[in-house]
Amino acid sequence: MDGRMPWNAQGDYAEALRIFKPAADQMNIYAQFQLGYMYEFGRGVPQDYAEAVRWYRLAAEQGDASAQNNLGNMYSLGRGVPQDYAEAVKWYRLAAEQGYAKGQVNLGVAYEYGQGVLQDYAEAVKWYRLAAEQGAALAQANLGFMYNVGQGVQQDYAEAVRWYRLAAEQGNANAQNNLGLMYAKGEGVLQDYVEAAKWYRLSAEQGAANAQFNLGVGYFEGWGVAQDYVQAHMWFNLAAAQGNADAVGNRDITAKKMTPAQIAEAQKLAREWIAAHP
Repeated sequence: MDGRMPWNAQGDYAEALRIFKPAADQMNIYAQFQLGYMYEFGRGVPQDYAEAVRWYRLAAEQGDASAQNNLGNMYSLGRGVPQDYAEAVKWYRLAAEQGYAKGQVNLGVAYEYGQGVLQDYAEAVKWYRLAAEQGAALAQANLGFMYNVGQGVQQDYAEAVRWYRLAAEQGNANAQNNLGLMYAKGEGVLQDYVEAAKWYRLSAEQGAANAQFNLGVGYFEGWGVAQDYVQAHMWFNLAAAQGNADAVGNRDITAKKMTPAQIAEAQKLAREWIAAHP
């Protein structure tokens, strides 16, 4: 069946519960999925993973691909049920075989990392590709990575760039950072530090620590942007705050090239950025 969209009626989940509960009790698949979603995320009802699992399972057993995928997620995360990757794969596969892109991505991840199945990069690529061709940004980003490193496919930087770009243009932060790296290294594209900085910035503004680090390097070295130690310190500081160990060292190296006033300005900018990105 087609993927289900969660209820969206200006947040009136009390009304949703009134409508969906009787229908779900009558085995209406759409209503069962919606109740599962509401219980999983605590929308209009107290959050209750076990109850979410119950409703997702009822819809999944009737063949609803969205419910199958979400039930797989519950098993993968151990929410409302004991964590069980093999059971997660079972439900992902049922969704994926119906052409449901999210199920295909999740099944690809299971094969890539060997969770619930034997690790099989070629099989991961197969499922990523099916979802990527439907426009799923995460699948496009993951397929780009497989081409980048040559896992499950022959290494092909140009193909990596193609898939990274498709995902990056949809706002996928990992793909934006990785596309920036391809431009910085000149892999699959002509080397272009300005273009690299552009993609790093888009990713960094979404809070991706690796991109914040890379943008900091750009400002420190003057690669693709005007050299600016204040900006470099700010981005290193933001990445360091997320646990990026390399950023800690680079921030401290940068600070040695700065005046106390510049350091104070960089710290102020970092605080302002955090406040603007809760």
